[in-house]
Amino acid sequence: MFLSMRPETGQIRGVPETMFDHSQSGDRVAVIGGGPAGLTTAYELSKIAPDHRVDVFEGGELVGGISRTESYNGFRIDIGGHRFFTKIPEVQATWKEILGDEFIRVPRLSRIYYRNKFYNYPLKLFNALGNIGFYESTRIMLSYLKWQLRPHKGDDSFEGWVINRFGGRLYMHFFASYTRKVWGIHPRNIQADWAAQRIKSLTLWGAVRKALTGSSDATSLIEEFDYPVLGPGQMWERCVEKLEAAGQSVHMRHWVQKLERDGNRITAAIVKTPDGETKRVEADHFINSMALDDLIGAIDPPPPAHVVAAAEKLKYRDFLIVALLLDDPDPFPDNWVYVHSGDVRVGRIQNVRAWSRAMVPNDSQASIGMEYFCNVDDEMWAMEDADLIKMAGGELEALSLGRADKVVDGKVIRQPKAYPVYDTEYKEAVDTISDWIKRLENLQSVGRNGLHRYNNQDHSMLTGIYAARNIMGEAHDLWDVNVERSYHEEMEIADKEKAAKSADRETVNAA
Repeated sequence: MFLSMRPETGQIRGVPETMFDHSQSGDRVAVIGGGPAGLTTAYELSKIAPDHRVDVFEGGELVGGISRTESYNGFRIDIGGHRFFTKIPEVQATWKEILGDEFIRVPRLSRIYYRNKFYNYPLKLFNALGNIGFYESTRIMLSYLKWQLRPHKGDDSFEGWVINRFGGRLYMHFFASYTRKVWGIHPRNIQADWAAQRIKSLTLWGAVRKALTGSSDATSLIEEFDYPVLGPGQMWERCVEKLEAAGQSVHMRHWVQKLERDGNRITAAIVKTPDGETKRVEADHFINSMALDDLIGAIDPPPPAHVVAAAEKLKYRDFLIVALLLDDPDPFPDNWVYVHSGDVRVGRIQNVRAWSRAMVPNDSQASIGMEYFCNVDDEMWAMEDADLIKMAGGELEALSLGRADKVVDGKVIRQPKAYPVYDTEYKEAVDTISDWIKRLENLQSVGRNGLHRYNNQDHSMLTGIYAARNIMGEAHDLWDVNVERSYHEEMEIADKEKAAKSADRETVNAA
């Protein structure tokens, strides 16, 4: 449908004024995106403001974003593995409220494949020493001491940050090649804050302590985690059921194409429906979880030129998974394997049955997720599905994790904009965009792509919880939500001690 503006009202000709039910007395809230952040916002609002009317618009056929679970011939397939582990009380409570007792407890088993050998992860001392050898282990420790005495000057890059904390030798072995495979750019062109966010709690001495004692405070080294019996998508499927039971709506295959702006307020969303029609949706509040560059491109009239230019600088890493169905129930025991070898293109391998047996429809087959990091303009992205399945089967065999002749079927799933890239331009660009968005009175941006932040599912959910509470009058800065704070017990302890001291001071002052 051709859209044009009514001069007298600024509305769209031929487009209905609204899709909302006006029978409810509360505010109208439009949520863009049915991933963890968007659905959590809607769920939180359904609890704290049941009179508000919330409509979620999801462009895809499944909810959950990259935490969805797809189905194929009775197999449930994750878009990458998702552990359910958090130290954020609000998120833990939300998980339990939505899914109840449909969690299982999964023991973690993961390994790193490097130079034709498998390394246990978390580190097992004798396994590591046996693989890498005493001589090379000694060189790793000496390298660490060297960089402690003379730190790398480029501490603002991923390369410099890791070298200064792990040493150049360990960086060369276990960080450089895998990081380049994941991101497609040299680690020195990745900003250090990505490392600080993702591996801050993991240190060389912490890994050694874990190997010697079996204990660790690092979130990345936990030995067990909760997991929905039918995969992470089950969480969001149940969430939709609860929203609809509460009188809220989730509209599938509804694409938000434009956001109309009047000064510092968003007035309406232009939404394309599954039948190709275009509708105009008015609301009092808008919650965005689509990628920042898409958001800025959708706002009409556009933001200032410098904000548009900043959005154009943002980059993303795309992702595809080749799910191989094997006539072999247990080709290897791991939940997942990180593949550091440059001899194959696969970056990580999931063994779905090792996460939950309920995701595989029989006891004689396995579902293996071969994960490839790429860009949408890469040759791999455009490959035929049959060729990708053949390639993935060959790589599985090359890694000694399964036989190619056991592959009986496969499914290819492509996920654009899976990972926001932390390159040398991203931070200034995000700061520019966030400064402008904060001026809008009724738009909040949440989630991984909505904040251009490589966060975990629980962190995305926390931004959704806070966005809902902001609508009710609280004042959380979503751009300042710090995932590390929620993951470090020492921070929680420090907060409690600070609160206790503050209470003591107040008692003294009152006396």
